[in-house]
Amino acid sequence: MTFLQVMPEEAPAHVLLRTRDEAQIADALRECAVQLRRWPVHDMVQPGASAEDVLAHYRSAVDELCAQEGLRLVDVVQFHPEDTPAWRESAAKARETFLEEHRHGENEVRFFARGVGCFYLHVNQRVYAVVCEAGDLISVPAGTTHWFDMGPRPDFCAVRFFEQEDGWIGDFTGSDIAQRFPRLDDLPAGISE
Repeated sequence: MTFLQVMPEEAPAHVLLRTRDEAQIADALRECAVQLRRWPVHDMVQPGASAEDVLAHYRSAVDELCAQEGLRLVDVVQFHPEDTPAWRESAAKARETFLEEHRHGENEVRFFARGVGCFYLHVNQRVYAVVCEAGDLISVPAGTTHWFDMGPRPDFCAVRFFEQEDGWIGDFTGSDIAQRFPRLDDLPAGISE
């Protein structure tokens, strides 16, 4: 189940809200115009599953969402920890890139088929840390400043939806705000409750 922690932008240690309650999360995210929905997780997607298999598994839901929201392109991004120098370097570089505050020119729509990731939304002088888990479908509106943390040992599979081929490219703000907030692995009991 999703976890949410809300903090003032100028006081990262001050928690305004910390919850796993779906109604509280929905209310808080509504203030940001963020949609969070749940899709059934039919069978847990196994690490190393091909993108084709993941998409085939969720084909009807993917097609329905694309038709409803005008999304034209779909792909799968996944990480599964390997104990190799190449994997550690690749994972660290990917994590570092998305830990910088940025925005996109279109909605950022992601479905977590496996694992965990955290979207940090910077809206109305607050930071909303939304820990997404398997079954979570999040839609962050175009232009919303945010960053994403996949953790120190990324282990997730997410279906990404786009309107345009370059929809995933971030417009980085240059702000250091992300460096002042707790990382995914530092959120107190957020993942393990």
